[in-house]
Amino acid sequence: MDPGISGLDLRLLLELTVRMLLALALTLPIAQEREYHDMSAGLRTFPIVAVGACALVMLARVVLGPASDQQTHVLQGLVTGVGFIGGGAILKANDRVHGTATAASIWATAIIGAAVGYRQSEIAIVLALLTFLTLRSVEFLEDRKIIPRPAETIAKADAPDTTRR
Repeated sequence: MDPGISGLDLRLLLELTVRMLLALALTLPIAQEREYHDMSAGLRTFPIVAVGACALVMLARVVLGPASDQQTHVLQGLVTGVGFIGGGAILKANDRVHGTATAASIWATAIIGAAVGYRQSEIAIVLALLTFLTLRSVEFLEDRKIIPRPAETIAKADAPDTTRR
């Protein structure tokens, strides 16, 4: 008997729930890091993007079949849609562009969710770890004056030249 007609497929429901929770858990550190830096996207956006991407991919697998060539269209639509969301995080003020790291993180978060949905959790784990470490390592290097903060570089470039010639 078709479980969709007679009721819920509890085994499938459990698997989907676990996968979506994994997508959510993998993106929370990234979301927290962006929230801490008062970015336009944070604790709500990143997990929702990841869980939504995960759900879309799982839906496509169930409806289209795991071996369907139509899966490429699902991924194309996902990348396009998430690009639109990420574009909203990018702002231009004067000669500076802000939010590109947040936009890239949103994009990576969607890929994390999609990887979990495609049962490629190893890819999701590595991508989540590398995304988080990239965001944190730059701050670490800036705090220790190993690399300059963007605002410091601009301030130096805008400062009048006081040397005599």
